[in-house]
Amino acid sequence: MSDQMRIGIIGCGNISAAYFGGAAKCNNLTIKSCADLSREAATSRAAEYGWEAVSVDELLGDPEIELVINLTNPGSHVEVGLQIVSSGKHAYSEKPLGVDVEEGRSLIEAAKAANVRVGYAPDTFLGGGAQTSRKIIDDDWIGRPLSGTANMMGHGHESWHPNAEYYYDIGGGPMLDMGPYYVTALVNMLGPARAVSGVVGRGFENRFDTTEKNYGKLHPVLVPTHYTGVIEFQSGACITVIMSFDVWKHNHPPIEIYGTDGSLSVPNPNGLGGEVRVYRPDEKEWRHVPLAYPANARMIGVTDMVSAIHHARPHRASGALSFHVLEIMKSFEASSAEGKRIELASTTDQPAPFPLGMREWEVD
Repeated sequence: MSDQMRIGIIGCGNISAAYFGGAAKCNNLTIKSCADLSREAATSRAAEYGWEAVSVDELLGDPEIELVINLTNPGSHVEVGLQIVSSGKHAYSEKPLGVDVEEGRSLIEAAKAANVRVGYAPDTFLGGGAQTSRKIIDDDWIGRPLSGTANMMGHGHESWHPNAEYYYDIGGGPMLDMGPYYVTALVNMLGPARAVSGVVGRGFENRFDTTEKNYGKLHPVLVPTHYTGVIEFQSGACITVIMSFDVWKHNHPPIEIYGTDGSLSVPNPNGLGGEVRVYRPDEKEWRHVPLAYPANARMIGVTDMVSAIHHARPHRASGALSFHVLEIMKSFEASSAEGKRIELASTTDQPAPFPLGMREWEVD
């Protein structure tokens, strides 16, 4: 078995640049080819990085490719994922796992039946900011986590995104778009959840586009754009969550965890570095904590998955983790619709932390 796994990429849109760039820094994998429904997009991206552009069928039929990264739009994640695992290849996808729990379950079950692995973004919880925050909790700096907050609030995409309509269509909204970063970070720090209570709302019936490309276009809002509620974790911690596209401005931190012996301020989980701060009652102010791990970048989850396959250990950004995160996110809507607390059917192992002393782009 070669030390470098040959992989392919399906989907050559904007996010693919981060993966192509990150792949060049990974020493245990190499991209052989890429594909897209638009052959022009695949050819352009392949020429930029020096890889081969092929059709989707050619990529999936290539016996040298062992793992495929799925960077299609969220509504196609499960459909394309099922094609990948049915071809006998491991699948790693952009977030979220799917747009509903049942289709996500179908992919997890298909991968298990095919004896291949499923991995999913976000892998930002493997960055230096999140890993340092995890170690602070594991090392008992703030005592037992009791509660906390997770806040992602903005006013949507219609003022800057060239294709804002997607974010208000089925499969869009702040929870499925940004929730994976926050919920995955929480599960990484606190372990699996047991229940969700939530209320969702929709601030506007239509969104007025102010971008140069689409100025004046109205985007119908078909999904909730404001989510609020509580995630109860099996550890006993209760985290108050707000995910919203209905807020012009706010002063809330991305994530804070409050423990029996102190508080932890966690950097934005949509990044891999950031500032970590701790407050303890014997100190007057928050104290900055230097990152104990390299920040790394997108693709760290893929290189960890490749290493895990080579060494027969669990990979951290796993299908089980992404499925649990998906059920947590979708339970906010279910709780709001049913007017009751939703007990989760799924669980997951808490991802193993990185060991200290690792260099940039190094995995165990």
